[in-house]
Amino acid sequence: MSKPLSDHDRRKQISVRGLAGVENVSDLKQNFNRHLHFTLVKDRNVATRRDYYFALAHTVRDHLIGRWIRTQQYYYEKDPKRVYYLSLEFYMGRTLQNTMVNLGLENACDEAMYQLGLEMEELEDMEEDAGLGNGGLGRLAACFLDSMASLGLAAYGYGIRYEFGIFNQKIVNGWQVEEADDWLRYGNPWEKARPEYMRPVHFYGRTEHHPDGVKWVDTQVVLALPYDTPVPGYRNNIVNTMRFKVFADYEDYIKCQEKVNTLYKNPKEWTKKVIYNIAGCGKFSSDRTIAQYAREIWGVEPTLEKIPAPDDKH
Repeated sequence: MSKPLSDHDRRKQISVRGLAGVENVSDLKQNFNRHLHFTLVKDRNVATRRDYYFALAHTVRDHLIGRWIRTQQYYYEKDPKRVYYLSLEFYMGRTLQNTMVNLGLENACDEAMYQLGLEMEELEDMEEDAGLGNGGLGRLAACFLDSMASLGLAAYGYGIRYEFGIFNQKIVNGWQVEEADDWLRYGNPWEKARPEYMRPVHFYGRTEHHPDGVKWVDTQVVLALPYDTPVPGYRNNIVNTMRFKVFADYEDYIKCQEKVNTLYKNPKEWTKKVIYNIAGCGKFSSDRTIAQYAREIWGVEPTLEKIPAPDDKH
């Protein structure tokens, strides 16, 4: 008679180890169909091109999640020095193609879609552009995250999940017109809400001095809800985390843009601001590689070590 399992042994069965991975075209097609029917609750008679994109995104995401969990387990066990990269802008762009390339799934996904009569380029074009930035700074921050994951650095990004992206541009009567980029209107298959980590954030208010210390009163409180987004390294099974906090501020963004436009019309003041910004960069200038940042500034050593894949039983 076999010995009953202890509670600890039972819990060890709750593991990402040994879960089957998406290994070939047949598996991809099967999982694509599963997500189309059971996640999106659609069939081929009513599914749109956007539905097919979401089905593919969820299929690729399945192969990402196991590596994401294993990476965090690996960091917990090895306890390496962490890097926390904070930025007001993360111009992440589109995730599907980048994820397929980094996981080595691009050719298999392309063949699977071809066999299903779908065009990969058309599905990729359905993804909303996560333009959570205003250009260079935001794109640089996003590239930092990609590079740190590919270098095996235990890195975490922290930014703001703006309700609206950079903006949509239209030309009306020969003039540029900016419209709100409602990039979340159809949802985002790559993010995971973490309501259990919701925190109150205080704005405005004033301070009062009391015998027991200074108190911050009459504040406006916003509940910040975090959303985690996976950031895969290039074929090393490492998936780091980008954590966004929720804020909606398109109106404030427009006001800020108006201030920038006014300043730009004054060449002397604009040049002064540019010089101040460049001079204030110090060590954190864009002429260093991520490996140089790691060694010279953060004090961590990049690694080319690959952690085991989720379906690796050894």
